[in-house]
Amino acid sequence: MTRPISDYSVLTFDCYGTLIDWESGIWDALQPVIRSSGRSDITRDDALRLFAEVETANEAATPSLIYPELLQAVHRQMTEALELDSSDEMDRRFGASVPFWPAFRDTADALRLLATRFDLVILSNVDRAGFAASNQRLGVDFDAIYTAEDVGSYKPNPANFVYMLDHLEADLGHRAPDVLHCAQSAWHDHGPVNEIGLDNVWIDRQRLSAGGSWGATAPLAALPEAQHVFFSMAEFARAACSTEQ
Repeated sequence: MTRPISDYSVLTFDCYGTLIDWESGIWDALQPVIRSSGRSDITRDDALRLFAEVETANEAATPSLIYPELLQAVHRQMTEALELDSSDEMDRRFGASVPFWPAFRDTADALRLLATRFDLVILSNVDRAGFAASNQRLGVDFDAIYTAEDVGSYKPNPANFVYMLDHLEADLGHRAPDVLHCAQSAWHDHGPVNEIGLDNVWIDRQRLSAGGSWGATAPLAALPEAQHVFFSMAEFARAACSTEQ
């Protein structure tokens, strides 16, 4: 039987794709090289699919590389694949673009509401400095923040979730049954969460459950399971804080 959300004491969040609109951020950050190359034929959907492929390969191959440097490599490999006229400076600027990626419009209000009922924690695939910049857009002070830079690997490596659970107990006194993990990405989050047996909420912004696009995330052969599915943070926050659960 599915537990009501109010049974949990801590909500752990993926950030990029769930709270921050990374697909818009990625697409915007690609515009300089697309424009300078005069390539009007490259679509957002095609660029995001290629980003998913290249980012996934780089995160697996160089797990200790901090995210800005990984993004530089991703940009270089994407522009080579697309036959675009890039440069070291364009690669660097793309790598430094995370602080400019926008928050979803419903994120800050939803987090502020959830913070009245739960401890809020971040488990992110970026570096500490990148998340600190994004955090200025999120409207709350998180109770704990764990990044790929802290762990030394990138999700979907289960080690990132084990690290989070170990530190949640040591830092805040929360055990695994207290934790509800909230994320958009089936690839980065819900697959490994299913593997380790952690309860989860799918913030299905891409509406994959209704046949939507995989966007900037690698596809899976089958969709992972989720205890709860919502299509926005606003919808999730209203349900989580409802007195009718």
